[in-house]
Parts: sequence; structure tokens; C-alpha cells
Amino acid sequence: MSNSRRMGLNAVIFGLGSHEAGWRMPESNAFASTDLAYWIDIARRAEKGGFDALFLGDVLALQQSADRHLSDAMDPLVILSALGSVTHRIGLIGTASTSFDHPFHLARRFASLDHITKGRTGWNIVTSSNPLEARNFGLDAMPDHAERYARAVDVTEAAIALWNSWATAARIADKQSGRYLDPAKVQPISHDGPFVRSQGPLNVPRSPQGRPILAQAGASEAGRDFAARYADIVFTVQSDLTDAQAFYRDMKARARSCMAARPKAY
Repeated sequence: MSNSRRMGLNAVIFGLGSHEAGWRMPESNAFASTDLAYWIDIARRAEKGGFDALFLGDVLALQQSADRHLSDAMDPLVILSALGSVTHRIGLIGTASTSFDHPFHLARRFASLDHITKGRTGWNIVTSSNPLEARNFGLDAMPDHAERYARAVDVTEAAIALWNSWATAARIADKQSGRYLDPAKVQPISHDGPFVRSQGPLNVPRSPQGRPILAQAGASEAGRDFAARYADIVFTVQSDLTDAQAFYRDMKARARSCMAARPKAY
């Protein structure tokens, strides 16, 4: 009997590559990161090559030593919106921080992208850690690790509730009766958490997937617990096979322990 399991392939793209001096190669276009044609070429190559998803990271600051290596970065959701129109199958995963954005904005943007791509969108959930990012949003320093993850839980819960504020068949568009939607199938969420509040409902209909795919990368205890609770995809960097296998087993165990308590709406 053949094994039906397969390896999913995700193309991780940040700037002009993982090496900070890549822009200095003779064949490199040092300004390609702001050229849409560059991103379209990558997306089409990845899709043609059989990749399942394209992932764009993000940092909300011009980083240190920006005079020596590429640090500027456009909004990944803007890029992915454009790529959605020139690809057909590949998943499109963008990074957004729970520390510096409101769940209504996050839920609306990712739901919109999921409609544009016909159900190929993912949100890479990050809490951010760079002090430069904090200063860009009026903070003197980043909140501590525990607080960032507590806020991430609150923001993610609110975003999921906003995605679920529309039932699948809420839009009826009955031209004869003049009823566009069934108000009983669009409900406020009245989320009142420790960090964020949102009345809802979302003003974007339920997306093709129901909600975007959720991705997360956390190696700490809080990060692993968060990933086990919410993530469909977990990113990790492991340089040792034994460590990688241990991480895999640990995440599987944490995920199983969360399954019984997770509402079906997730």
C-alpha cells in the first residue's frame, strides 16, 4: 500500500534573498524589491515548480545597518493582492503583527485577500520583538514576551470571531424582493478582551475558506502553546535532525491536547 502523505513546499521570500549582501551580486537588480515584476516572476516560478505556498515575511521598521544591506520592505498584503491576480493555485501567506494592529483591520484585510485569491490566503501571525518597531508605533520599548503573547491570543480570538460573524449563505441577493443579505446570518461579536474590543460584525462576507489559513513560528513555551492552539501551519528552524524530530513530536502532542477544547468554528 502506498503512503498517501506528501511534503508541502512553501517558498519563503524576504527582500532579495537570505544573504544580506545578495543585492551586490553582478546579476542582481538591487532595486527589485519595489518592482512588481520581480514578485510576479517569483510567484509564477514557484507555482510552476509545484510549490504549495509563497510566504512573505515583514518587519515594521527600517532596521539597523540599512546603509549596508536591504532593509526596506513593502506591505506584504499589497504585494500578495497583486500576485493573486497572476497566479491560480499557489497559496499566498502574508505576515502581520498582533502587537501593532487591530483585529478588525487584520480580519478585513485577510478576508478581502481571501476573496481576491479565491481561497488561497494565509496569515502569518507574529507578535514582533524589534524595539525599532515599537518606537514606530509610539512605544518606548516592546512589551514583555508574556504580554505580547497574551495580546496575540486576544487579537487572534477577535479576528476569528469577526470572520465567523458572517454565515456562509448570508448573502442572498434576491433582486425580486430587494433583500441583499439575511440579517439573521450576520451577527455582531461583542468582543471585549483584555487588550482589544470590537463590536463587529465584519463588513466583508465570509471568505471562500471560511477563514484564512493561520501560520505561526514560536519556539518558546508561549509560542508553542499559541501555535498548537491556533496555527494550521507552524514554521520552525532546526539545524539538527534529533531536535527537529523532538519539536515535531512536541507540537503534535500540544495540538492533540488542544483539539478537544477547540470550538468547531476555528
